[in-house]
Amino acid sequence: MLERIFLSGAFVNFLLVILGSGLGLIFKKGIPERLKDILMQAMALCVIFIGVTGIIDEKAEILVIIISMAVGALLGELIDLDALVNRLALKIEKCISKGTGELKIADGFVAATLLFCVGAMTVVGSINSGILNDNTVLYSKGLIDCVAAIALTSSLGIGVMLSSVAVLFIEGVLTLLATFIQPVLTDVIISNMSVIGSLLIIAIALNMLKLTKIKVMNAVPAIFLPILLCRLF
Repeated sequence: MLERIFLSGAFVNFLLVILGSGLGLIFKKGIPERLKDILMQAMALCVIFIGVTGIIDEKAEILVIIISMAVGALLGELIDLDALVNRLALKIEKCISKGTGELKIADGFVAATLLFCVGAMTVVGSINSGILNDNTVLYSKGLIDCVAAIALTSSLGIGVMLSSVAVLFIEGVLTLLATFIQPVLTDVIISNMSVIGSLLIIAIALNMLKLTKIKVMNAVPAIFLPILLCRLF
């Protein structure tokens, strides 16, 4: 039990953010922008690899995936999950920054929490961890967060390190919730959910490379639609 906790994606992500923040404090004088760019591009290519390998699944049903992506994206756009999350983030930022003498710490904490916790990769990785006991996505996300934490901490300070607690809490809760729905999922449903999640991961990578501006958060509802569609078909 303890081994599973310490090797869980959420906990490893938590440790990697602390590691990256610590390195950022060491290189406090700043890291050249061109080095930050090439590191993030390299991480984006790795994310594409993760997504591409995840979409290869013989049990996945193309019709279910197409309908799930179409309906899920429409639902997400109508609700505008991306805008809701951003508005919530702005409220949190105002609450933390208001009346504090440590604006630098607050700025670093908020910026890093938004970067590390708000996004489809957090959701997909946590679902894979809870349902499949597969931490690959969260481990990979942790490495990307580690690189980003080095750059952020070098400019925004120790507040970035404090965001590691938010990472552990949010990913931990999502992983726990995923374990609760696992008993009602068949292998086919899980395969379809995993493929859709991998498609969203590829979209994240394209955004990281600045090739697209896809509102990936609005497509997150598509991940859960196979639970209904696979039973209907």
